[in-house]
Amino acid sequence: MTKSELIAMYAKSRDRKRKDAEADVNFIFDTICASLAEGEKVVLTGFGTFDVRDRKEKRCLNPRTGDPIQLPAGKAPAFKAGRGLKEAVNPKEKD
Repeated sequence: MTKSELIAMYAKSRDRKRKDAEADVNFIFDTICASLAEGEKVVLTGFGTFDVRDRKEKRCLNPRTGDPIQLPAGKAPAFKAGRGLKEAVNPKEKD
């Protein structure tokens, strides 16, 4: 599913104009991004947790030339799926 498909599905399910639905979805994504940029954890109960993790400096190879390069330390966004999402993806069989 793409962002456009998500917006269209949201607009249809809530009987909203696409433009309004797009603004709502963008607001949610922008709020999550802003919180992560400030170093905050974003917890969506039943869905998962967005967090920022520190990455160590590491040596890699340039894929084009094969020359070794040094990647600097930095931060990376991370997501950990919650129980509800895990169960939705991998439902337990009922007896």
